[in-house]
Amino acid sequence: MLNDRTVTELYEIARIVNIPSYRKLKKDALVKAILDIQEKVNSNVKHTEVVEEKVIERKKIEPKVVLHPKQNPNQNTNTREPHHPKHKQNNPKVHHSQVKENPSVRESVQTTFIEEKKEPIQAQEKTNVVNNNPNNINANIIYAQGILEVLPEGYGFLRVKSYLPSADDVYVSQTQIRRFKLETGHIITGNVRPPKDGEKYYSMIKVEMINGHLPEDSTHIKHFDDLIPIYPLDIIKLECATNQENLSVRVIDLFSPIGKGQRGLIVSPPKAGKTTLLKAIANSISTNNPEIYLIALLIDERPEEVTDFKRSIKGEVVASTFDELPENHVRITELVLEKAKRLVEHGYDVVILLDSITRMSRAYNLIIPPSGRTLSGGLDPNAMHRPKRFFGAARNIENGGSLTILATALVETGSRMDDVIFEEFKGTGNMELKLDRKLSERRIFPAIDIKQSGTRKEELLLTKEELRKELILRRTLDSGDTAEIAEFIIDRLKKCKNNAEFLASIVDNGN
Repeated sequence: MLNDRTVTELYEIARIVNIPSYRKLKKDALVKAILDIQEKVNSNVKHTEVVEEKVIERKKIEPKVVLHPKQNPNQNTNTREPHHPKHKQNNPKVHHSQVKENPSVRESVQTTFIEEKKEPIQAQEKTNVVNNNPNNINANIIYAQGILEVLPEGYGFLRVKSYLPSADDVYVSQTQIRRFKLETGHIITGNVRPPKDGEKYYSMIKVEMINGHLPEDSTHIKHFDDLIPIYPLDIIKLECATNQENLSVRVIDLFSPIGKGQRGLIVSPPKAGKTTLLKAIANSISTNNPEIYLIALLIDERPEEVTDFKRSIKGEVVASTFDELPENHVRITELVLEKAKRLVEHGYDVVILLDSITRMSRAYNLIIPPSGRTLSGGLDPNAMHRPKRFFGAARNIENGGSLTILATALVETGSRMDDVIFEEFKGTGNMELKLDRKLSERRIFPAIDIKQSGTRKEELLLTKEELRKELILRRTLDSGDTAEIAEFIIDRLKKCKNNAEFLASIVDNGN
């Protein structure tokens, strides 16, 4: 397996095992020299321990700090197990060797070098370390967690603080990415080391967890595009027993139910209450469905609105405000989508609340190379491909997780481009909720146009009795005005404690 490694990795191994003049050797000779030392190490394990003690004394490190991790057999076993299951079958000698795998070599010396270069407290502040207990044997190991972004060159960075590049990012090598089949969007937890002289970033030494699973359990996961999409089958109940006064989510449950894997479009004119509606949906999801991973993606929004979202909901809020570059809007959008896909691959249910898909499409229109063709309003036809790919990723997976996307689309803004964007997305979703400007101007909230809102295949989400009563209600209200219907529904909902009582009262009154 040493032949598969690059010359740079072999140089690193040769430096640690003290091969003289190793930079003058060719690759074959270097591999042979390393294997010779490996055989000596395997034949005399005690000799290796003596050498390690001499190295520790030479570095003048206190024995208590360095020897605790090495003398603990449980920790040593946990450190090596994730890296060697494949190699035990091919080469039995590798189990005792510390120079066969480059990550293992780095693990064996991490406690020595980390203590010299950085104090533990400084390193903890740098990489958001969780373990601050100095009495713990792992206190001198730096842990980091973040979202992986793989670059076209093959290596990647762990975005620790945000979804955008920063000085606190952690470098992840090509070897680790290939070994564990890592992709953009994976949530990685692992051990890192501080940068050496001439290095700019922290480096990942060992991958501990991938999306909450062990690395060896994540290599057989199917790719998102290979999973089978089906219609939503499990309803996401928004009606909360603790907050019956929130009528907007009760109206959605009645006339436009949301299922796991729904692709929903919230069509809204300005000042119709779409932001308030999104917050109500987010709070209902986190209350009734705590198992769902909730992400609120705010693109080109006002900074104060972002703060309001962070304080109002319990899920993750990812935002790129209107004063940032379109490239940042696109980068954050792509990373959030890839993260959601990786979670769905592992069987999670994910909900993305996007505000708004119109402004996201505008950002894509600004960064793509012009195709020479222009639609009405100045929209390039090629600019709609990636926003459609984002919206089209919402699906329910057969015998797996689900990705639900509820996106707002702006209409009646006075911009022809916004109308064209809405027309491009119209019909692509399987659920639509329309907000009415006239209702909001009359201060009728929620300003939901019930007649034009609905869900495809709602019979898969509602019971037969609920579906029958909803049809009776729609037929009864079909001839009425939009404002009259909204006022009637809101008035009746206020008099009933829950939706079940409301539906029962409709039948009892002969409606």
